[in-house]
Amino acid sequence: MSNEIRARYDDDTIVVYQAYSPEIAEPALRAGTFVPPFKRGRMTWGKPSFLWMAYRIGWARKPGQERVLAVTITRAGFEWALAHSCLSAFDPSHHPGDAAWGRELATSPVRIQWDPDKDLHLRPLPRRAIQIGLAGEASDSYVGEWITGVTDETERAHVFEALVRGPPPRRGPRAPPRRAAPTRSARNSPPASAPADGPALAPHGIHAN
Repeated sequence: MSNEIRARYDDDTIVVYQAYSPEIAEPALRAGTFVPPFKRGRMTWGKPSFLWMAYRIGWARKPGQERVLAVTITRAGFEWALAHSCLSAFDPSHHPGDAAWGRELATSPVRIQWDPDKDLHLRPLPRRAIQIGLAGEASDSYVGEWITGVTDETERAHVFEALVRGPPPRRGPRAPPRRAAPTRSARNSPPASAPADGPALAPHGIHAN
């Protein structure tokens, strides 16, 4: 199973998804970034995969996760996060031992976690999607520098849910088109395999989602 970063992106920005209560989401939408009651002191997790986010929050039906936000951030910030990351769990293919992983974990402001990606029915796919946890200086940079826009994707989640759970439509919901682009420093993942809809241009590619 390959580790692949699939995302909506352009030359300068990339989108990650987060889910919050309306109390946090509404001020963020007005301000264009996260403001109180959002707490910078807590690790915040972003997911480039919309469908993995939908799976995690039950199509935005779980308490405290009723609003899905698409957060556009700079590619430079995203790649800084990858370069300063540590896996959230010990992996002997990346660390010589528990002690080395523990030291890296203690000093890294970014956590990386890989989980099976999901299809439209939220079933696991034969590839892993990335989650990125930001704390400390990474969280401060995310909120204060990297974010270039915040939009509400809750309705899209509910539309997809209705189409998937209702009678089979004549034409089902379609994900945005995909393409591939390399990152400079996507640490902690093996080379990405070629996706079904096109070749990966380089190891650790970003695939449009």
